[in-house]
Amino acid sequence: MNVFRSIAPAALAAFVLACACSKQASTGSSSTSGAGATAPDRVVATYNGGKITSAELEKEARPQIADLENKMYQAKRQALEQMAIERIVKAEAVKAGMSEQDYIRKRVEEAPVQQPTEAQERQFYDRLKSGGQIPPDASFDSLKERIGQALVNQQRQGQMQKVVAELQKQANLKIDLPQPRIQVAAEGPSRGPKDAPITIVEFSDFECPYCGAAHDTVEQVMSTYAGKVRLVYRQFPLSFHPHAEKAAEASLCAADQGKFWEYHDVLFKNQKKLDPTDLKAFAGEVGLDGQKFGQCLESGDKKKAVDADQQAGLAAGVGGTPAFFINGIFLNGALPIDEFKKVIDLELAAK
Repeated sequence: MNVFRSIAPAALAAFVLACACSKQASTGSSSTSGAGATAPDRVVATYNGGKITSAELEKEARPQIADLENKMYQAKRQALEQMAIERIVKAEAVKAGMSEQDYIRKRVEEAPVQQPTEAQERQFYDRLKSGGQIPPDASFDSLKERIGQALVNQQRQGQMQKVVAELQKQANLKIDLPQPRIQVAAEGPSRGPKDAPITIVEFSDFECPYCGAAHDTVEQVMSTYAGKVRLVYRQFPLSFHPHAEKAAEASLCAADQGKFWEYHDVLFKNQKKLDPTDLKAFAGEVGLDGQKFGQCLESGDKKKAVDADQQAGLAAGVGGTPAFFINGIFLNGALPIDEFKKVIDLELAAK
């Protein structure tokens, strides 16, 4: 039965694309686990007297493997939820003496919706444009019809979610499908209670535009779940961002003076001004001792800590930024807040 698949479109599907700054991970520490596990020293390829071991292959492929494992889980969970709700709907339709299509139409399609005003459409357009979710040259008039339909679909989607939630509650539906978790040490500057039920470890790059976009989403998460989430920031500067590594070191110099998060926020607000002169100027803006900060930055003492974060990220499967581990559950890219809520709400419900 495909009724739910056909009438529950995602309202923003035509516009929203999860993005990340990424590269192929060619270096990193040893992997945490492997698919089709083989002995680490087993030779899997030879060439002109050289060889490649299983451990080397696992290290190189770890980011792709982690991403595939997460996608496999999401596909299974989506299919499981779909199977369950379709069977619940079928049973409810039988009880009501209706076809499944008529039952859904009565509960969802016939529910009243309000046609969006032009002001609402423009507000929606402006929000998407400011978030970089539509091409910069796309005019409001060219997208007006699609935006209007998206806002109507958003209402339908809300009604659908309400119906699904009611049916799941009535049927006492429980999903027991363990999600893959990746052990990542929560080491680094942190915010939120140490004993919070949710720990988010973020691997990020101060020069990555998608990390900048994700910054606002993370702030929403911290506000929405105040007191329930601990956020840990770990460094993952990408090689093709020329100022990212020094910015990472600078943030740790700021951390030495107890101003990591203030300095972190300034860097994300000034992603195109990250040369050493700017980094030192920002130190003054947040009230750091300029001399101590300059000595720390110029010494390169923080490079070892930045490298350690990168190695930890690569070992966990990070291949780009931003990357998040919510109680060990991997989320990749600048995702909308709803994706964070899905994971966090399930984690809180399981406590």
